[in-house]
Amino acid sequence: MAAARVMAATATTNATSCLLLKRTFSLNQKPHFSGFCFNGKRQVSLSSSKRSLFTCTALHKPDVLIKEEGQPETLDYRVFFLDNSGKKVSPWHDIPLHLGDGVFNFVVEIPKETNAKMEVATDEYFTPIKQDTKKGKLRYYPYNINWNYGLLPQTWEDPSFANNEVEGAFGDNDPVDVVEIGERRGKIGEILKVKPLAALAMIDEGELDWKIVAISLDDPRASLVNDDDDVEKHFPGTLTAIRDWFRDYKIPDGKPANKFGLGNKAASKIQYKLRNKLNAIFFNKKHTLIS
Repeated sequence: MAAARVMAATATTNATSCLLLKRTFSLNQKPHFSGFCFNGKRQVSLSSSKRSLFTCTALHKPDVLIKEEGQPETLDYRVFFLDNSGKKVSPWHDIPLHLGDGVFNFVVEIPKETNAKMEVATDEYFTPIKQDTKKGKLRYYPYNINWNYGLLPQTWEDPSFANNEVEGAFGDNDPVDVVEIGERRGKIGEILKVKPLAALAMIDEGELDWKIVAISLDDPRASLVNDDDDVEKHFPGTLTAIRDWFRDYKIPDGKPANKFGLGNKAASKIQYKLRNKLNAIFFNKKHTLIS
């Protein structure tokens, strides 16, 4: 039997509801909501013809544990999330997004200065974190990523919606990505409270794959940075380094460089109202069976 290790993570909020959105919408368009649910269950339509019972379980002041199963850097390795009763929960669906006052939960998938391509398994029960594979082999970046990298829970980039602000690109069908620039190296599965600072509109093989640049509130310089100008002042060169890293990381594998919309620049938090209206760019809840 594979060894299991249990560690603590943190995600605190007073929120107890979740919101189902019908699709994405442009930056200046009001969201169109397909339904609400509050600590309950409802039937929702999937993109296919199937239907499944979707549970809205935004955790109330959760003390979340992470449980490792299998050995790191193997095909069987998984990082599961448990609530304080020991029940498995999804880091994508069940961890709240909003914490109030422009603060959001961020789930670390890839700790800084590592290169194993870890990601939430969106097609598995409870969406644990695993190492991505290609043709049955574990995937690695060609070089270390220099920042903590992961996802915003309860977000999804709609593959059926063309964003006219970014060359008409369609969403990549994954949660929204975060690049956290703080000095501390996170752990796989760790939940950090972050504030967004800027956004890069990466276009990967025609798909829109936003990269939200954020900083952990625990970082010593967090109070000094609130937008892209502050990042340039206190973390000089970081936005360019992030853009260049994601532009070039596929080149060693013989693929073309990724492109970026919005004039190849980082959009400021103020310009796109990331702090208070994050879901004016993104939206909550991937409609899949999770339990």
